[in-house]
Amino acid sequence: MITNHLKTAWRTLLRQRKTTLINLSGLAIGMTAAFFVFLWVKNEYAYNGYHQDAERIYRLKTYLTIDQNNTWVWENSPYLLGEEAKKQLPELEALTRIRAMRFDTPTIAVDGQRLKEKAAAQVDEQWFGMFDYDFVEGSAKAFNSHLHSVILTESNARRYFGKGSAVGKTLRIDSIDHQVQGVIKDFPTNSNFRYHMYLPIAARLSDPNASRTDLGWGNFGYRTFVKIAATANPVSVAGKLHGILASHRDKKKDDVQIGLIGLMDMHFEDDLQSSSFQHGNLKTTKVFMILGGILLAIACINYVNLTTARASLRAKEVGIKKIVGAGRIDLFKQFIVEAMVTSCLALCCTLLLSWICLPFFNQLVDNHFVLSLTDRTLWQLLGGTLLVSTLLTGIYPALLLSSFRPVTVFRGENILGMQDSALRKSLVVVQFVISIVLMIGTIVIYRQMQYIQTQHASYDHSQVMTLNVPWQYWAADFRAGRTDIRDVLRQKLSAESSVERISVMNGGSVVNMDDNASGGFDWDGRAADFDPPIVPFDVDTNFMALANLQLVEGRWFTPHSQADERNVVLNETAVRELGIRQPIIGQRFVNRSDTGVIIGVVQDFVYKSMHEPIGAAVLSNDPGSSSTFLVKTAAGRHTEAHEAAARIWKELMPDTPFEYQFADEEFDALYRADRKTASLILVFSALAIFIACLGLYGLAAFSTERRHKEIGIRKVLGATVSGMVGLLSKDFVKLVLVAVVIASPIAWWIMNKWLADFAYRIDIQWWMFAGAGLVAVVIALATVSWQAVRAAVANPVDSLRDE
Repeated sequence: MITNHLKTAWRTLLRQRKTTLINLSGLAIGMTAAFFVFLWVKNEYAYNGYHQDAERIYRLKTYLTIDQNNTWVWENSPYLLGEEAKKQLPELEALTRIRAMRFDTPTIAVDGQRLKEKAAAQVDEQWFGMFDYDFVEGSAKAFNSHLHSVILTESNARRYFGKGSAVGKTLRIDSIDHQVQGVIKDFPTNSNFRYHMYLPIAARLSDPNASRTDLGWGNFGYRTFVKIAATANPVSVAGKLHGILASHRDKKKDDVQIGLIGLMDMHFEDDLQSSSFQHGNLKTTKVFMILGGILLAIACINYVNLTTARASLRAKEVGIKKIVGAGRIDLFKQFIVEAMVTSCLALCCTLLLSWICLPFFNQLVDNHFVLSLTDRTLWQLLGGTLLVSTLLTGIYPALLLSSFRPVTVFRGENILGMQDSALRKSLVVVQFVISIVLMIGTIVIYRQMQYIQTQHASYDHSQVMTLNVPWQYWAADFRAGRTDIRDVLRQKLSAESSVERISVMNGGSVVNMDDNASGGFDWDGRAADFDPPIVPFDVDTNFMALANLQLVEGRWFTPHSQADERNVVLNETAVRELGIRQPIIGQRFVNRSDTGVIIGVVQDFVYKSMHEPIGAAVLSNDPGSSSTFLVKTAAGRHTEAHEAAARIWKELMPDTPFEYQFADEEFDALYRADRKTASLILVFSALAIFIACLGLYGLAAFSTERRHKEIGIRKVLGATVSGMVGLLSKDFVKLVLVAVVIASPIAWWIMNKWLADFAYRIDIQWWMFAGAGLVAVVIALATVSWQAVRAAVANPVDSLRDE
């Protein structure tokens, strides 16, 4: 029986070639898009899940109360907390720590070159025991047995040593030789631990200066992970950890709380001040999971529409089969098999499209997915997609077609008691509602990105080059009162004609200032328990001109003024949030032990992601702590300025690789996730519209085919081509207009939710809905008109004599 159903299905597909091609194209594109979306979503939800006992591994989380209105959340904890926890808490089966080398990036000497390894971390002896790494060569045991060991990923081992074995070879890191004790496979796409080099924490602590700094209860410099017993309560364990910390702190014991977060929950953590790990957005992930299902549903709607539209053409087939004895269940099976054959053919096309489009998708989502025919995840996703598409495309058409009664096959009624044409129109409206919502979303996201760009446009990012001078080069000379290397670097850069202006600041980035401080500030009228978070800018006198700051009142710092080294300038938010009394200028202000006065107020300027509100900023003229050089290049002379800076850097600091970054690159990195979302929405909007238009094209072709005699008679009676095109197109255009009306409030609600993540956002305006609706109508009209024009210009004699 199944063989007969397969033969019948295959013959039907070949007989209806145009319909089959439309169905296959729509399903294949929809299934491919859904597959990629589900691949990305599954990867987001599976972060760190490949580690053994991942559900019992937690990271310590620190909550630091600044004042009654502000709490900072850190992923860091003291090293000594881990030592005491191992002794006092039997619930802990294992404990390990990691320290990301963000501010002491190691320098690697290879083949006469010096390279910076930005993805490096220091770990303790238990790290490779708690977490799963695939060793290509070497072992964790060897790593732990040598103080100056190093473990590299495969890609890094090739970078430093080529294709040969790396284990046993020596790598010069900073000023010390390290022996490679292991090579591990590159981290998977769903790992938060994205490091290419691992060094022992023990080597760091062997340095008396580092040991003295790190082994203090006030130093929160390590990420601590614990594996708790299956019977242990994480909340109880967190309480005991807090008790240990509180018992060793000299300050008030209620200002710090310790919590735990699950290893698999870290990826969606969104309340941290800053993080060394990569994080995702849970809201975005859920939206795209729904979007994947919607894209698949749009493709399946085409199949349902075209199949039910052609149902009347198969009514005689069904009637004859029932007369000769076929039961409803047999007919149901036949039509389900037809849907399954179509879905299987579409799946084969999906495999081919997925393989072709994978590099583009990886570039779009900034990841490195690999498709392997032996990968279980691949077949789980494809199998699930096939099952869903078969059910969506098969159930209703099979029920409808198998329900025909021989006597009433031409009544056009389905088992639900509604005209199938009404259902088809509803499904077309649903397709275009989804497409228009996505179009409106694309417009809103694009406008928000434009708005962000304009808010950061006080100066040309592309002309500002950032250089960070390592503290080891200048700290000793500055403290001793000698001319330090920063002054020499500034003088030499200023002498270059390709450099227009130079400024220095703290914090490392002019567009992403993540430095925050609390305590050490005072002003007239401050309540004793009021210590709000303040963003401290330590800048020079050129900073105002380079960043194009606008004075509201008062003045900027005067060059070579010793008095101004204690004075401060505030932004508008600082004046408001700190409650500075009038008159503002001349008010006393204590800035981290330096007592001066407020000499000026500048307009609020954007110095961080616009997802966060601008905070209180205090700008001081403090050259002692400023080591980030902001070099504004002359227009059109970026290359010359870069070459000059590289030459001067190598002359002054030959042992340190020259590293630089333009401010526009840092700006782009801030909104990479938002741009990725915008790009995905744009691509999927285009696919949704294309799939919907495929279905519309098929329905228009069928409609003109059914009405060819009517068209012939109208032409004989004098109907014009334009009149015929309008007659055949108006019903479809009405459906799209209905979709515009329905889609507009849905899109408004969704995009308001998305914009709520931004502290500074655009207003959604009427023209965004009108523009998306107009585009949808034009595309739909163009799709339908093609068939309408063909029918309208055909010879009426051919249609009238056709029987």
